[in-house]
Amino acid sequence: MTFSDNASTVTLFTLSGFDEMMEHRATFFSLTLLCYCAIILVNVALILTIILDENLHEPMYIFLCNLCISGLFGTTGFYPKFLLDLLSDLQVISNAGCLTQSFVIYCSACADVVILAVMAYDRYVAICTPLEYHSVMTKQRVTVLVYYPWLSIFCLFSVGIVITSKLRLCGSHIEKLYCTNWSIVKLSCSSITANNIIGYIAILFYVSHIILIVCSYVYLIRTCLKSIEDRGKFMQTCMPHLLSLLNVAVALLFELMYSRFGSSDLSSFQNFMAVQFLIFPPILNPLIYGLQLTQIRIRMLSFCIKSGNNNILK
Repeated sequence: MTFSDNASTVTLFTLSGFDEMMEHRATFFSLTLLCYCAIILVNVALILTIILDENLHEPMYIFLCNLCISGLFGTTGFYPKFLLDLLSDLQVISNAGCLTQSFVIYCSACADVVILAVMAYDRYVAICTPLEYHSVMTKQRVTVLVYYPWLSIFCLFSVGIVITSKLRLCGSHIEKLYCTNWSIVKLSCSSITANNIIGYIAILFYVSHIILIVCSYVYLIRTCLKSIEDRGKFMQTCMPHLLSLLNVAVALLFELMYSRFGSSDLSSFQNFMAVQFLIFPPILNPLIYGLQLTQIRIRMLSFCIKSGNNNILK
């Protein structure tokens, strides 16, 4: 890096979160690789099940497929680099690589919330106004709702990343296992007002979709209390959604608490808190839906049985 007036143009960042992990790098590498393989397996299995079965080409399952894609997208921004760092003696990342990793992880985390909001809207229309469902959830609207999470967050975080890339930095030491926009901004020597504004807009964006989810479920619960049939429909299709929402919300809350109030005295615990939202939601979301939604469970079992029978015949 080059220095000028106590500021620097940083070309490489050092990731210091690995300091206590390197003594057991083989164990961490094995567990991480196993976790990443599990994430790929369960998400790809659910995506292929939905794509290959025409009976599952309905809005609810299409949005679920989008949620799995978001999980794969976010973990791809973390796991390959993390595994390489465990094998390396020097854990560094380029400026461009750090910004890209931050962009991918943030987009995935935010996309999860927005997609869950879209799914809540879909369940609201299906249960509260069932007779109007097909006229409301047209192919055109479903297409818009599939692309909306990605287009909105890409635009929002692209602006944030561009602003962050213009900052003058006074350090290159990131006390985490991976890059985040906030970890780069904390190293800034220049004004971060624009970054704070984008941050508040992002928080408002998050909160507005969480409010939408809460409002949708308030109406859903009121509607479902009126009939046994609606209660059964709620338990079958909405409980997995609520479990996934709880899964994502708790994981992101822990990450937010860690980022803002984490103590360097608990580095091992902090490392876990920093990555748990990249472990639990991507694994649990497909499992929750795969086990709870009857149609998906039946389709996946039938695919497994057919594959087993074909292997026996060979």
